Amino acid sequence: MSTLKINVRPAALDELERAWSWYEDRRPGLGEEFRACVDAALGAAARDPLAYPRIHGELRRVLVRRFPYVVLYLAEADRLEVIAVFHGARDPREWRRRTGGG
Repeated sequence: MSTLKINVRPAALDELERAWSWYEDRRPGLGEEFRACVDAALGAAARDPLAYPRIHGELRRVLVRRFPYVVLYLAEADRLEVIAVFHGARDPREWRRRTGGG
């Protein structure tokens, strides 16, 4: 199986950048560790996108190791469409709005 291309939507990219900054402010280098764990989660999902559970319609979730985040994505035929990089304690209505699930 080939690895899918990854497209990160602007809202998800913003979440990723804000989380990176928050962790980096806590301890220099921690933001980079967070980013590496997110990249690993994305890579795993891109290699085998159907291996991760559906949580709402076709939306799937891969957990980020060591950090309380999940990556929410749609597995398209030619790409992984990243909808959110979401902290586990946040209100899920936010990502549901992005997918039309209100």
